[in-house]
Amino acid sequence: MNETTATPGQRADMVRNRRLLLDAATEAFAEHGLEASMGEIAQRAGLAKGTVFRHFPTKEDLLSAIMLRLLDQLTRTADRLCEADDTAAALREFMADGIEALAADRAFCEVIGRPSLQHSEVRDAIADLCVAAEVLTARAREQGAIRGDINGTDVVLLLGGIHQTAAPLLATQPQAWRRYLELALDGLRTTSPSALPHQPPLRPDLTTSVTG
Repeated sequence: MNETTATPGQRADMVRNRRLLLDAATEAFAEHGLEASMGEIAQRAGLAKGTVFRHFPTKEDLLSAIMLRLLDQLTRTADRLCEADDTAAALREFMADGIEALAADRAFCEVIGRPSLQHSEVRDAIADLCVAAEVLTARAREQGAIRGDINGTDVVLLLGGIHQTAAPLLATQPQAWRRYLELALDGLRTTSPSALPHQPPLRPDLTTSVTG
């Protein structure tokens, strides 16, 4: 049975089950990384293992869905903050929210470079996030809140970079990433900046950069 042939009640159950599976998988991967099994995820969701595979035939499909949800969350945050009057504060909030979301998900760094990033929807969602971050960053550049040679893709890449810098401290110092966020923000500000030795990045092709 697929969604087009299902009755309204069956479709509602499918939507509910998908949400339960995504919530359970997010928790399991956050706690155990990619070693979390599909059986454990089904148990957490209170569903049969076969239900997991009907919605997500492979672990890569499940990881892609989780990545899409995270990327959509970050994009919506950027879109909301684009209306803020204080562009520097808006950029700080976007970066803090993004890094905090990554820090809560142990599997994020393990996902980078996996086939889940080759799904067209995930790649499109990364592009959408970079576009939303560029709007936010452009406003900060126009107000002189950050240096003029920083773009939205710089900011998106910094989210993962700051998270990975603090990752070894996560178990004992879960807020250590805030220290490195402040260091990064100091580098973005316009006060006596050094010239950057490389051109601004284009939208990141993560599958090529990590797996190629």
